[in-house]
Amino acid sequence: MPLVLDTRLNGLAPHRRGKVRDIYDLGDTLLMIATDRISAFDYVLASGIPDKGKVLSQLSAFWFAATTHIVANHMIETDVRRYPPELKRHAVVLAGRSMIVRKANPAPIECVARGYLAGSGWKDYLATGAVCGVPLPPGLRESDQLPEPIFTPATKATTGHDINISETEAAQLVGASLLDRLKSLTMRLYAFGAAHAERCGILLADTKFEFGLTPDGDVLLIDEVMTPDSSRYWPRDLYNPGRPQVSFDKQYVRDYLEQIRWNKQPPVPSLPDEVVARTREKYLEAFRRIAGKELE
Repeated sequence: MPLVLDTRLNGLAPHRRGKVRDIYDLGDTLLMIATDRISAFDYVLASGIPDKGKVLSQLSAFWFAATTHIVANHMIETDVRRYPPELKRHAVVLAGRSMIVRKANPAPIECVARGYLAGSGWKDYLATGAVCGVPLPPGLRESDQLPEPIFTPATKATTGHDINISETEAAQLVGASLLDRLKSLTMRLYAFGAAHAERCGILLADTKFEFGLTPDGDVLLIDEVMTPDSSRYWPRDLYNPGRPQVSFDKQYVRDYLEQIRWNKQPPVPSLPDEVVARTREKYLEAFRRIAGKELE
């Protein structure tokens, strides 16, 4: 069974340990490490996916660099050789899977853009004919492209699933003015990312963004950007609406867990080597196509 890379760094103050990321407080900045952990159904699995963290970190860095004309972001440095001396001794762990970032106060909502009808959006549509309060035409099929992309915010859950909310509810959390700004940025980022992905033979069905505010009130794009963990990517040549799609994310893992009838309660299962290898290749292929290069 592939082991999960240990990203605990002795001597550094941990800021937060999430399902996938380990974050350390460096004073004026943060060190963000993307691990090889993988979660499904709200649990971190016993198996890791080799190189997954490198894909998440390096693909985020690609998108951060490509979208500065739309919005500033929190990325400062990704080259371990330019890290502070106290971090260089951890170079083997940090190389390719970490970045030093600016601190920002995260907005308390997830900003989701959807161009296709899938996932929780499909379930919402079946129940209400709308997605997060956005009415849609009748008769749409699962995975259909929407008439135009829509903005569907969600709450940030510390445990369990994020909860889809309406724009009115989101405005109550962040204020109407800031919500208008975040919605505009979300849709511009999605349009840019979807156009680039399609040129690479990939459909960006939906994706979520996180934004933070600096003490000066500037909006920054933070966390991860248009990765297979935060997005639904589909191979364009296999797209066939009316059913779930082949994807470049961890859906292969979810399908396996459903197949073995895991009750989605501890103890968490380990993944067979074949599932780990297939999932790793999906992440790597998404990176190669979108970034146009091999993983560092």
